[in-house]
Amino acid sequence: MSKICGRTILALTFVSALIAGLTISRSEAAQFSRQGVVTQVLAQIPVKGRAPKTGYSRAQFGQAWADTNHNGCDTRNDILKRDLTNVVFRAGTHDCVVLSGILIDPYSGATIHFVRGVATSPLVQIDHIVSLSNAWQTGAFKLSLAERTLMANDPLELLAVKGSLNSQKSDGDAATWLPPLKSYRCAFVARQVAVKAKYGLWVTKAEKAAIEKILLGCPIQLVPTT
Repeated sequence: MSKICGRTILALTFVSALIAGLTISRSEAAQFSRQGVVTQVLAQIPVKGRAPKTGYSRAQFGQAWADTNHNGCDTRNDILKRDLTNVVFRAGTHDCVVLSGILIDPYSGATIHFVRGVATSPLVQIDHIVSLSNAWQTGAFKLSLAERTLMANDPLELLAVKGSLNSQKSDGDAATWLPPLKSYRCAFVARQVAVKAKYGLWVTKAEKAAIEKILLGCPIQLVPTT
């Protein structure tokens, strides 16, 4: 798998920021030493057309919500636990089954009161930041089943969001769908870049152009690492 970036890229990024006249605090400098700037990481990702969707199915990414971190909880509940506040767990599940909580939806800014149930659970869904079908068509078909399973359950790739927006996004990339909350778009594309870099995927020409356009408003946006 590809690593997100090396020390050389980080150093060049830091120097470039200084040349551009940006003010960088000591704490920000420390961040530069640990993380890459999205524009620099994006520049290292290959640009290709989408591969055929032939052979794709959800099963190609392993068991849905597999407990890949071996903490005894399935991944869906892990992400709900991470992203919701005022969480209430089902008794006797060792804090593994989320019954209710409050989500501030990152895609819209809306406040959603989550209650577990057949009719209510779909109001909050777990989005794959890089949709699995998009991942398949941009290189994941080359990964092993074990690697794809890790990707599909990687917290970096997952986000609790408003269900209707997750459905609206579907398998779109940055060229076809962006969060309606504009203030979240920099963080959104940063996570997409981080995931694609981590798993050795590529971007399409249109996707890269869309990401670069967003990053004009946040030129030193850092890629998330977790």
